[in-house]
Amino acid sequence: MVHAGVGVSTQRDTQRAALEATRAALTQAGSPGADFALVFATTAHGASYSLLLRTVKEVAQARDVVGCSAGGVLTLAGEVERAPAVAVLVVRADTLTSRRFFVPQLRGRAYEVGEEVGKAVRPSLGADNLLVVFPDSYNFHPVLFFAGLARAVPHLPVVGGGASEDGTIGETFQFCGDTVSNDAVSGILLSGHFSYTIAVSQSCQPISPVYTVTKAQRNVIYELDGRSAFTVFAEVVRPPLLEDLRRAAACVFVGLPVDPAAQRLAPGEYVVRHIIGFDPHQGGIAVADEVRPGQRLLFTLRDATGAREDLKRVLAAEGEHWQGRSPAFGLYFNCIGRGSGLYGFPDLDTSYIKQYLGEFPLIGFFTGCEIAPLQHRAALHQYSGVLTLIGE
Repeated sequence: MVHAGVGVSTQRDTQRAALEATRAALTQAGSPGADFALVFATTAHGASYSLLLRTVKEVAQARDVVGCSAGGVLTLAGEVERAPAVAVLVVRADTLTSRRFFVPQLRGRAYEVGEEVGKAVRPSLGADNLLVVFPDSYNFHPVLFFAGLARAVPHLPVVGGGASEDGTIGETFQFCGDTVSNDAVSGILLSGHFSYTIAVSQSCQPISPVYTVTKAQRNVIYELDGRSAFTVFAEVVRPPLLEDLRRAAACVFVGLPVDPAAQRLAPGEYVVRHIIGFDPHQGGIAVADEVRPGQRLLFTLRDATGAREDLKRVLAAEGEHWQGRSPAFGLYFNCIGRGSGLYGFPDLDTSYIKQYLGEFPLIGFFTGCEIAPLQHRAALHQYSGVLTLIGE
């Protein structure tokens, strides 16, 4: 059996917020204590993060407490943005176990940190496994981290979200036990006998055909299908957006396959990357990832209507999979570029989750990046919502 519950508090006093959220979570779980707890807290509580973790651990009697700072938190009760908030998930179960981990000094050591995480959790692997990670978004190199992790523990499913903040301090924090630090990775391995699904909803929808990169150097694309990359971009975007390239780069992105050798690019089978520069004279477009000749890509548009429709599509498929059964609990890692900033009002994502899947303990936060498998490979996503549902 899995007993899980979620609580949230918007109290400004950190200890009161921790008490309120943890007690509410225990009440929903119907349990006096927990094996592990996940904690997400906004920047307003930053000065007292250590007190927050101690309070959650003591009240929940939890062996493992992990989490991170957040630009906002969410549960099925709603989404809290730009306000003080603490969200707590407690879980007690006899079908799954937890193993927390924390690795410091992420900057410049992504491959080594990935290996260290893998080695730390490898002895605890069970029949079913799921790794949940919370890296410092500002110092995370996903390709190297995932490569190091895969070397230590091949084929381990990974989900998670990059720790975030409200933009006022310029750093994020990772929680593990009573440790609070930036420039680190924290997280938890769930292992044992359980089921889970992972679904990714994209905010950025395709607005172009699929092209082949025919000339590129590192992260600069010079030719698509043998033509100037900027010329192709201009044909896709067109005026008036094309007249303001800064504005264009804020809403038009490239979609890349997670496998550079992939010869096809189906809807949803891509990761979104920023366009970070243009050179109309040489025809170049610079993107926030390495691009190779022969690679496939398309252009995408960040759009509220498209994001809403894709979320509904994803949730409909999840509803069919679970066939009316309620997950024991769920995790939702939602890009900080979604929420009310995208839709113009709060609570859209969580309202749709509740509509399609019913009531169950769900916790999440607004992330600096999202992590989920794509084509059986761990991948970093942007402007997405990653929904992980866990059942017995």
